[in-house]
Amino acid sequence: MELTPDQSANAVERHDCPKCEAPAGSPCRTRAGKTAIKYHTARFILVPALREELQIAVPADRGPGRPWTQGPPIEAAPAPSAGKPIRIGYARCSVATQELQSQLDALERAECKRIFSEKISTRIKVRPELEKALKLAGDIKETAPEQTVILTVHEMKRLARNAAELMVLSATLQARDIQLELLTGPLTGVYDPNGMGSMLFAVCAVAAQLDRNYIREKTLEGQVTAAAKGNHGGRPKVIDDDTLLFARALKDKGTPVPEIAKKLTIKTGKNAGKHPSVASLYRALAEAEEAEVTA
Repeated sequence: MELTPDQSANAVERHDCPKCEAPAGSPCRTRAGKTAIKYHTARFILVPALREELQIAVPADRGPGRPWTQGPPIEAAPAPSAGKPIRIGYARCSVATQELQSQLDALERAECKRIFSEKISTRIKVRPELEKALKLAGDIKETAPEQTVILTVHEMKRLARNAAELMVLSATLQARDIQLELLTGPLTGVYDPNGMGSMLFAVCAVAAQLDRNYIREKTLEGQVTAAAKGNHGGRPKVIDDDTLLFARALKDKGTPVPEIAKKLTIKTGKNAGKHPSVASLYRALAEAEEAEVTA
Protein backbone atom coordinates (compact mmCIF):
# COMPACT_ATOMS: atom_id res chain seq x y z
CA MET A 1 0.00 0.00 0.00
CA GLU A 2 1.41 3.39 -0.99
CA LEU A 3 1.43 6.11 1.63
CA THR A 4 0.26 9.67 1.04
CA PRO A 5 2.80 12.48 1.65
CA ASP A 6 1.27 13.21 5.09
CA GLN A 7 1.21 9.52 6.01
CA SER A 8 4.83 9.18 4.92
CA ALA A 9 5.88 12.20 7.00
CA ASN A 10 4.05 10.91 10.07
CA ALA A 11 5.62 7.47 9.66
CA VAL A 12 9.10 8.96 9.34
CA GLU A 13 8.65 11.21 12.38
CA ARG A 14 7.87 8.23 14.59
CA HIS A 15 11.64 7.63 14.53
CA ASP A 16 14.48 9.70 15.93
CA CYS A 17 16.76 10.89 13.14
CA PRO A 18 20.25 9.33 13.34
CA LYS A 19 21.59 12.06 11.04
CA CYS A 20 20.51 15.34 12.65
CA GLU A 21 19.32 13.84 15.97
CA ALA A 22 15.86 15.35 15.60
CA PRO A 23 13.62 13.60 18.15
CA ALA A 24 10.55 11.61 17.26
CA GLY A 25 7.66 13.97 16.53
CA SER A 26 9.84 16.63 14.86
CA PRO A 27 11.00 17.16 11.27
CA CYS A 28 14.65 16.93 10.31
CA ARG A 29 16.84 19.99 10.66
CA THR A 30 19.82 21.45 8.82
CA ARG A 31 23.16 22.39 10.29
CA ALA A 32 22.08 26.03 10.06
CA GLY A 33 19.19 25.32 12.42
CA LYS A 34 16.48 25.47 9.76
CA THR A 35 13.75 22.90 9.10
CA ALA A 36 15.02 20.62 6.35
CA ILE A 37 13.22 20.46 3.03
CA LYS A 38 13.63 16.66 2.91
CA TYR A 39 13.91 14.01 5.58
CA HIS A 40 17.35 12.46 5.88
CA THR A 41 17.70 9.11 4.12
CA ALA A 42 18.98 7.38 7.24
CA ARG A 43 15.66 8.26 8.90
CA PHE A 44 13.01 7.43 6.31
CA ILE A 45 14.73 4.19 5.33
CA LEU A 46 13.73 2.91 8.78
CA VAL A 47 10.15 2.77 7.52
CA PRO A 48 9.76 -0.49 5.55
CA ALA A 49 7.17 1.01 3.19
CA LEU A 50 9.54 3.87 2.28
CA ARG A 51 12.82 2.03 1.80
CA GLU A 52 12.45 2.04 -1.97
CA GLU A 53 12.01 5.84 -2.09
CA LEU A 54 14.84 8.17 -3.08
CA GLN A 55 13.60 11.06 -0.97
CA ILE A 56 10.71 12.08 1.29
CA ALA A 57 9.73 15.75 1.39
CA VAL A 58 8.91 17.55 4.63
CA PRO A 59 5.26 18.74 4.46
CA ALA A 60 4.64 22.47 4.14
CA ASP A 61 2.88 22.63 7.52
CA ARG A 62 6.20 21.74 9.21
CA GLY A 63 7.70 24.97 7.84
CA PRO A 64 10.59 23.76 5.68
CA GLY A 65 13.23 26.47 5.34
CA ARG A 66 12.13 28.24 8.52
CA PRO A 67 13.88 28.14 11.90
CA TRP A 68 13.53 24.62 13.33
CA THR A 69 11.29 24.13 16.33
CA GLN A 70 10.73 20.89 18.16
CA GLY A 71 7.33 19.32 17.70
CA PRO A 72 5.25 17.66 20.39
CA PRO A 73 7.18 14.64 21.70
CA ILE A 74 5.88 11.18 20.87
CA GLU A 75 7.12 7.79 21.84
CA ALA A 76 9.75 6.70 19.36
CA ALA A 77 8.92 3.66 17.28
CA PRO A 78 10.74 0.50 18.26
CA ALA A 79 13.75 -0.40 16.18
CA PRO A 80 12.75 -2.49 13.19
CA SER A 81 13.50 -6.16 13.44
CA ALA A 82 16.05 -7.64 11.11
CA GLY A 83 14.29 -8.47 7.88
CA LYS A 84 15.35 -8.39 4.27
CA PRO A 85 18.95 -7.13 3.92
CA ILE A 86 19.41 -3.52 2.88
CA ARG A 87 21.85 -3.23 0.00
CA ILE A 88 23.77 -0.03 -0.64
CA GLY A 89 25.33 -0.06 -4.12
CA TYR A 90 28.56 1.58 -5.27
CA ALA A 91 29.84 1.88 -8.85
CA ARG A 92 33.01 3.49 -10.16
CA CYS A 93 35.00 3.80 -13.35
CA SER A 94 38.32 5.56 -13.80
CA VAL A 95 37.73 8.13 -16.53
CA ALA A 96 34.85 9.78 -18.34
CA THR A 97 35.36 7.66 -21.47
CA GLN A 98 34.83 4.38 -19.58
CA GLU A 99 31.38 2.84 -19.40
CA LEU A 100 29.53 2.92 -16.08
CA GLN A 101 25.99 1.90 -17.02
CA SER A 102 26.61 -1.86 -16.90
CA GLN A 103 27.62 -1.57 -13.25
CA LEU A 104 24.52 0.50 -12.45
CA ASP A 105 22.27 -2.02 -14.20
CA ALA A 106 23.83 -4.89 -12.23
CA LEU A 107 23.35 -3.04 -8.93
CA GLU A 108 19.72 -2.34 -9.76
CA ARG A 109 19.15 -6.03 -10.51
CA ALA A 110 20.70 -6.80 -7.12
CA GLU A 111 17.89 -4.70 -5.55
CA CYS A 112 20.12 -2.03 -4.02
CA LYS A 113 18.10 0.53 -2.09
CA ARG A 114 20.51 3.34 -2.93
CA ILE A 115 23.27 3.46 -5.52
CA PHE A 116 26.23 5.81 -5.36
CA SER A 117 28.41 6.19 -8.45
CA GLU A 118 31.33 8.29 -9.61
CA LYS A 119 33.84 8.61 -12.43
CA ILE A 120 37.15 9.13 -10.70
CA SER A 121 40.71 7.94 -11.24
CA THR A 122 42.11 5.14 -9.10
CA ARG A 123 45.02 7.47 -8.32
CA ILE A 124 42.72 9.77 -6.33
CA LYS A 125 42.62 8.57 -2.73
CA VAL A 126 39.45 10.41 -1.64
CA ARG A 127 36.31 9.07 -3.30
CA PRO A 128 33.32 11.15 -2.15
CA GLU A 129 30.58 8.80 -3.34
CA LEU A 130 32.18 5.77 -1.70
CA GLU A 131 32.40 7.73 1.55
CA LYS A 132 28.70 8.59 1.22
CA ALA A 133 27.80 4.93 0.66
CA LEU A 134 29.77 3.85 3.74
CA LYS A 135 28.26 6.69 5.77
CA LEU A 136 24.70 5.72 4.87
CA ALA A 137 25.35 2.04 5.58
CA GLY A 138 26.89 2.96 8.93
CA ASP A 139 23.95 5.21 9.85
CA ILE A 140 21.49 2.42 9.15
CA LYS A 141 23.45 -0.08 11.26
CA GLU A 142 23.74 2.42 14.10
CA THR A 143 19.98 3.00 14.09
CA ALA A 144 19.00 -0.65 13.61
CA PRO A 145 21.87 -2.87 14.84
CA GLU A 146 19.97 -6.06 14.03
CA GLN A 147 19.39 -5.03 10.43
CA THR A 148 21.65 -6.67 7.85
CA VAL A 149 23.34 -4.03 5.71
CA ILE A 150 25.37 -4.97 2.62
CA LEU A 151 27.72 -2.83 0.57
CA THR A 152 27.30 -4.17 -2.98
CA VAL A 153 29.81 -3.60 -5.79
CA HIS A 154 30.22 -5.06 -9.26
CA GLU A 155 33.75 -6.31 -8.61
CA MET A 156 36.54 -5.95 -6.08
CA LYS A 157 38.71 -3.55 -8.09
CA ARG A 158 35.99 -0.89 -7.90
CA LEU A 159 36.72 -0.46 -4.19
CA ALA A 160 40.47 -0.07 -3.79
CA ARG A 161 43.66 0.39 -5.81
CA ASN A 162 46.08 -1.49 -3.56
CA ALA A 163 46.39 -3.75 -0.55
CA ALA A 164 46.66 -0.90 1.94
CA GLU A 165 43.37 0.70 0.84
CA LEU A 166 41.64 -2.67 0.84
CA MET A 167 42.72 -3.36 4.41
CA VAL A 168 41.51 0.08 5.52
CA LEU A 169 38.15 -0.63 3.90
CA SER A 170 38.05 -4.02 5.62
CA ALA A 171 38.62 -2.37 9.00
CA THR A 172 35.82 0.13 8.27
CA LEU A 173 33.34 -2.61 7.37
CA GLN A 174 34.32 -4.67 10.42
CA ALA A 175 33.91 -1.72 12.77
CA ARG A 176 30.41 -0.98 11.42
CA ASP A 177 29.38 -4.63 10.96
CA ILE A 178 28.63 -4.09 7.27
CA GLN A 179 28.78 -7.02 4.86
CA LEU A 180 30.34 -6.88 1.40
CA GLU A 181 28.83 -8.34 -1.77
CA LEU A 182 30.68 -8.93 -5.05
CA LEU A 183 28.47 -9.44 -8.10
CA THR A 184 31.08 -10.77 -10.53
CA GLY A 185 34.45 -12.49 -10.57
CA PRO A 186 35.78 -15.65 -8.94
CA LEU A 187 34.83 -14.37 -5.46
CA THR A 188 31.18 -13.66 -6.25
CA GLY A 189 29.06 -13.72 -3.11
CA VAL A 190 28.31 -12.02 0.21
CA TYR A 191 31.02 -11.81 2.85
CA ASP A 192 30.69 -10.97 6.54
CA PRO A 193 33.82 -9.06 7.63
CA ASN A 194 33.43 -10.30 11.19
CA GLY A 195 33.08 -13.95 10.18
CA MET A 196 34.81 -16.14 7.64
CA GLY A 197 34.59 -13.25 5.23
CA SER A 198 37.37 -11.47 7.12
CA MET A 199 39.79 -13.95 5.55
CA LEU A 200 38.65 -12.76 2.11
CA PHE A 201 39.98 -9.27 2.70
CA ALA A 202 43.36 -10.51 3.83
CA VAL A 203 43.69 -12.86 0.86
CA CYS A 204 42.45 -10.25 -1.63
CA ALA A 205 44.79 -7.62 -0.21
CA VAL A 206 47.80 -9.87 -0.75
CA ALA A 207 46.57 -10.98 -4.19
CA ALA A 208 45.92 -7.40 -5.29
CA GLN A 209 49.39 -6.30 -4.24
CA LEU A 210 51.07 -9.29 -5.91
CA ASP A 211 49.13 -8.66 -9.11
CA ARG A 212 50.09 -4.98 -9.11
CA ASN A 213 53.76 -5.83 -8.49
CA TYR A 214 53.69 -8.42 -11.29
CA ILE A 215 52.23 -5.92 -13.75
CA ARG A 216 54.84 -3.34 -12.76
CA GLU A 217 57.70 -5.83 -13.18
CA LYS A 218 56.48 -6.98 -16.61
CA THR A 219 56.08 -3.36 -17.71
CA LEU A 220 59.64 -2.53 -16.67
CA GLU A 221 60.95 -5.67 -18.39
CA GLY A 222 59.13 -4.68 -21.57
CA GLN A 223 60.60 -1.18 -21.45
CA VAL A 224 64.14 -2.57 -21.02
CA THR A 225 63.66 -4.98 -23.94
CA ALA A 226 62.26 -2.24 -26.17
CA ALA A 227 65.09 0.13 -25.23
CA ALA A 228 67.65 -2.54 -26.16
CA LYS A 229 66.08 -2.60 -29.65
CA GLY A 230 66.28 1.18 -29.90
CA ASN A 231 62.63 1.86 -29.07
CA HIS A 232 62.49 4.14 -26.05
CA GLY A 233 58.76 4.78 -26.20
CA GLY A 234 57.08 8.13 -25.84
CA ARG A 235 56.14 10.52 -28.61
CA PRO A 236 58.22 10.46 -31.83
CA LYS A 237 60.86 13.16 -32.16
CA VAL A 238 59.86 16.23 -34.13
CA ILE A 239 63.45 16.57 -35.28
CA ASP A 240 65.17 13.21 -35.80
CA ASP A 241 68.92 12.62 -35.84
CA ASP A 242 69.33 13.02 -39.63
CA THR A 243 67.35 16.26 -39.66
CA LEU A 244 69.31 17.56 -36.70
CA LEU A 245 72.61 16.79 -38.44
CA PHE A 246 71.46 18.77 -41.50
CA ALA A 247 70.29 21.65 -39.27
CA ARG A 248 73.63 21.83 -37.46
CA ALA A 249 75.51 21.88 -40.76
CA LEU A 250 73.41 24.84 -41.91
CA LYS A 251 73.93 26.60 -38.60
CA ASP A 252 77.68 26.12 -38.84
CA LYS A 253 77.55 27.88 -42.25
CA GLY A 254 75.89 30.87 -40.59
CA THR A 255 72.30 30.25 -41.67
CA PRO A 256 69.87 31.87 -39.17
CA VAL A 257 67.83 29.38 -37.14
CA PRO A 258 64.42 30.70 -38.36
CA GLU A 259 65.52 30.11 -41.98
CA ILE A 260 66.83 26.63 -41.08
CA ALA A 261 63.43 25.73 -39.64
CA LYS A 262 61.79 26.59 -42.98
CA LYS A 263 64.13 24.17 -44.78
CA LEU A 264 63.28 21.24 -42.47
CA THR A 265 60.30 18.88 -42.63
CA ILE A 266 58.82 16.76 -39.87
CA LYS A 267 58.82 13.13 -41.00
CA THR A 268 56.49 11.39 -38.51
CA GLY A 269 53.59 12.07 -36.18
CA LYS A 270 50.49 14.19 -36.57
CA ASN A 271 52.57 17.14 -37.85
CA ALA A 272 54.31 15.12 -40.57
CA GLY A 273 55.01 17.24 -43.65
CA LYS A 274 55.09 20.52 -41.72
CA HIS A 275 58.08 22.63 -40.69
CA PRO A 276 59.22 22.35 -37.06
CA SER A 277 58.78 25.42 -34.91
CA VAL A 278 61.76 27.69 -34.31
CA ALA A 279 61.48 26.96 -30.58
CA SER A 280 61.69 23.19 -31.20
CA LEU A 281 64.76 23.66 -33.39
CA TYR A 282 66.49 25.86 -30.82
CA ARG A 283 65.75 23.26 -28.14
CA ALA A 284 67.08 20.37 -30.28
CA LEU A 285 70.27 22.24 -31.10
CA ALA A 286 70.84 23.16 -27.46
CA GLU A 287 70.32 19.56 -26.34
CA ALA A 288 72.77 18.30 -28.96
CA GLU A 289 75.43 20.79 -27.87
CA GLU A 290 74.88 19.90 -24.22
CA ALA A 291 75.24 16.19 -25.05
CA GLU A 292 78.55 16.87 -26.76
CA VAL A 293 79.87 18.84 -23.80
CA THR A 294 78.82 16.08 -21.40
CA ALA A 295 80.51 13.43 -23.58
